[in-house]
Amino acid sequence: MAKSAPPRSGQRRRMENFRKVRSEEAPGGEGAEGGGPGSGPFADLAPGAVHMRVKEGSKIRNLLAFATASMAQPATRAIVFSGCGRASTKTVTCAEILKRRLAGLHQVTRLRYRSVREVWQSLPPGPAPGHRPGEPAASLSVLKNVPGLAILLCKDALDPRQPGYQPPDAHPGPSSQPAAPTSKRSPGGAAAAEGSAKRLRPEPGAAEERPTA
Repeated sequence: MAKSAPPRSGQRRRMENFRKVRSEEAPGGEGAEGGGPGSGPFADLAPGAVHMRVKEGSKIRNLLAFATASMAQPATRAIVFSGCGRASTKTVTCAEILKRRLAGLHQVTRLRYRSVREVWQSLPPGPAPGHRPGEPAASLSVLKNVPGLAILLCKDALDPRQPGYQPPDAHPGPSSQPAAPTSKRSPGGAAAAEGSAKRLRPEPGAAEERPTA
């Protein structure tokens, strides 16, 4: 098997003179499994489904607050968490926490690749080779295929034969209601209390002592 050649030193020096300006999703970057712009790989969802796009800088607390409030409405039957690259781990975390909050959710997980276009621009102090003064800064466009995943959580039953299906958890998590306080008594304290009660109890046949005048 042929090995790819390492990058040349000249290419490394040229990339050091550039900085990444922005990253944007390329048109048609959902792959073969892609559906509409709001559903991702799940093209047959109801129109009221909620789509949560998880990014690397997204706050899990904010995502779950909106997702929980949306799924609490009876009209919302499904929600999709999708993320790619470094946001994949955060996508799984959001789905697992929501499953613990709302019991009985059916899950389908799909893996996919998304095309991301990175735009790089030359730095002002070090222009690219061949750049003339007064001309706009040179830019480069790099197209990458980034792995990602999409997780569907649905209140309604789904087809268990489809790939990536996971049934609802049969053992829900512990209830959030606080348990009733119970008094803890050590074995030694219980034995001492029982012994004192026996000493205070009069023996059978014992005569009562009456005070004399």
